[in-house]
Amino acid sequence: MKVYTKTGDAGTTSLYGGVKVSKNHIRIDAYGTVDELNSAIGLIRCGELSKNAESELIEVQKNLFHIGAELATPPEKLFLANGKSRLPKLIEEKDILELEQWIDRMEEELPPLMHFILPGGNLTASHAHLSRCICRRAERITVALNESEKVNPHILKYLNRLSDYLFVLARKSAQDNGHEEIKWLPNE
Repeated sequence: MKVYTKTGDAGTTSLYGGVKVSKNHIRIDAYGTVDELNSAIGLIRCGELSKNAESELIEVQKNLFHIGAELATPPEKLFLANGKSRLPKLIEEKDILELEQWIDRMEEELPPLMHFILPGGNLTASHAHLSRCICRRAERITVALNESEKVNPHILKYLNRLSDYLFVLARKSAQDNGHEEIKWLPNE
């Protein structure tokens, strides 16, 4: 299989199911930003992480591929005539609950958050903060897509919770590597 197909040279691409759209279509922007997020999470995995965080991030990356596939599929093409999904997995409530469990576990080891903090710490924490921002952008674009074409509501919740997970992961990584959080105090 060749990497280049030349089918998109005129600025269009095909969604799953064969529907052709412009490469600037909001659906392309949504799954493209999810792909960008997945790559940014790969950078986090290159850093100093606990075994838990490493395995969690791999699971997140797999889920992001599933989200990308679902976002690349027009709603009318998502299900077969028998009601089964064309895709191997759709994001479900259990995926969101898993993120919440991971967040809760990490927060047990962190001091309570009383102020905004400046993004930073070590390189791993900084990559987590950057990934959090990309995740928020993916969420905003997916919300906009949902306003014109319905999106699985679990995707919206997953992206929202994932940004929370990435924030807590950044704090935990900074703490684990001996970096003090720098508070943002608006009157200073």
